[in-house]
Amino acid sequence: MQLLLELFDRSVYYLTGSQPAVFYLADKEGGGILINTPKFDEKLLAELQAILPLKFIFFPSHLGAQDVSEWRQASGAQTITYGHEVQRITGLVDIVLSRENRFSRTIDFLPMSGRTASSCALRCKNKPGIVFFGPVLSCGESGWPALLPQPDDHSFETRVIGALGLQDVHFDYAFTDDFNPQSSHFGPGADAAIQRELATALF
Repeated sequence: MQLLLELFDRSVYYLTGSQPAVFYLADKEGGGILINTPKFDEKLLAELQAILPLKFIFFPSHLGAQDVSEWRQASGAQTITYGHEVQRITGLVDIVLSRENRFSRTIDFLPMSGRTASSCALRCKNKPGIVFFGPVLSCGESGWPALLPQPDDHSFETRVIGALGLQDVHFDYAFTDDFNPQSSHFGPGADAAIQRELATALF
């Protein structure tokens, strides 16, 4: 695991070489949150548990879900996804989110469907804010997350509508499924950079 960000109350790790990118959010209030899953590996699980006990596994979409049952059974963590994504995940999902769901006092979810039927981002609201966009945004030419059409988009129009909703969302760091530590920018200043990317794409 590669430590990307260390803050007062949380840290973000990246599983080197993972695609879709797998992140580990070690949050003092929410606990250990695995975002996407790679192939199950007992040594990796032990490494995560040593950082902070794994309590939740969040899937922004079905695209990042591998060996869901193995991860769930070995860790005892609850699995979480949004809406229709549960239908495309092989393995039990414990919590199916709706628009009203809030994870903790400082963590909530941003439904941004379009890349897949029910894509959803996870947001750490307290400053400095962090958003895990999953496949909703992709790394643009600048290195910052951007709105890029994909050949298998469920609905690019819906993706555009969701992206417009980011205009009033403030955060310092942002991560995507196609994160590459060698070329991706993730912050600080992610919200302003993404707004520039969206302005270029939409106007």
